[in-house]
Amino acid sequence: MANLTSVSGFLLVGFSADRKLQILHALLFLMTYLLALTGNLLIITITTLDHRLHSPMYYFLKHLSFLDLCFISVTVPQAIANSLMNNGYISLDQCILQVFFFIALASSEVAILTVMSYDRYVAICQPLQYETIMDPCACRHAVIAAWVAGGLSGLMHAAVNFSIPLCGEKVIHQFFCDVPQMLKLACSYEFINEIAVAAFTTSTAFICLISIVLSYIRIFSAVLRIPSAEGRTKVFSTCLPHLFVVTFFLSAAGFEFLRPPSDSQSAMDLMFSIFYTVIPPTLNPVIYSLRNEAMKAALRKILSKEEFTQRKMHLKAIFKL
Repeated sequence: MANLTSVSGFLLVGFSADRKLQILHALLFLMTYLLALTGNLLIITITTLDHRLHSPMYYFLKHLSFLDLCFISVTVPQAIANSLMNNGYISLDQCILQVFFFIALASSEVAILTVMSYDRYVAICQPLQYETIMDPCACRHAVIAAWVAGGLSGLMHAAVNFSIPLCGEKVIHQFFCDVPQMLKLACSYEFINEIAVAAFTTSTAFICLISIVLSYIRIFSAVLRIPSAEGRTKVFSTCLPHLFVVTFFLSAAGFEFLRPPSDSQSAMDLMFSIFYTVIPPTLNPVIYSLRNEAMKAALRKILSKEEFTQRKMHLKAIFKL
């Protein structure tokens, strides 16, 4: 491996140096990426076309799917290209953009998940005030706040992380520009600002987690008082998928970012990075679709022959105009 101390970019060390394993890794990531792309685009399409799904819950779900689509696109296509070309080099500008968008989208996703838990809390525990509290204007403001907060978080991390002097060879033992891995390249005692920013971000994520937990404690206490078993099943079908997504995403990301850094590459680092970068955007559409009868009914309606014919005729009428 050439000396990289004088190079402006970084070398991303992926899963293996073996060429056959690199091709296998690229194919697996490509299939996963296409699955995530298809699933999230399908949810965005369904929640946009079906007027029965024009409610706050599906409005937030549409934005979550768009976030997932962007989130997985930040890291996976670059990793596929690096494996196929057997070249792990990434320029400084590419790395800065990757860190910015990765942190911004991850932070926005945590914020959206928090808003979604509050939406479920209001719908179940305060149904009479639901339309007043979760009116379209409030939903739009919540989504805008989530995107702005994520953007500010990404900007802080990118600005502070790339102002730190680096010592030694610029080798990142990950398949993307991961902040914890990049901190290992920093000179001693030079990354205190990044630690402060990371502590602020972690504290904010912890507050979001506490809000989600409190919302679900109240939700489950209210659900258990519902006398009808059918009513409890209906509520659980909308809440449990969201709870699973939140737990999986935050636990994997929290483990990776909060555990003490090590000086050597570990298979555990790569495994947990996949758990919070690749798996959630891929599984979210499956989880929300399989457990949600309204989503399945909307999908069947869109894919039906009659609906397809009606939309085709509608498009022809538009183009004639």
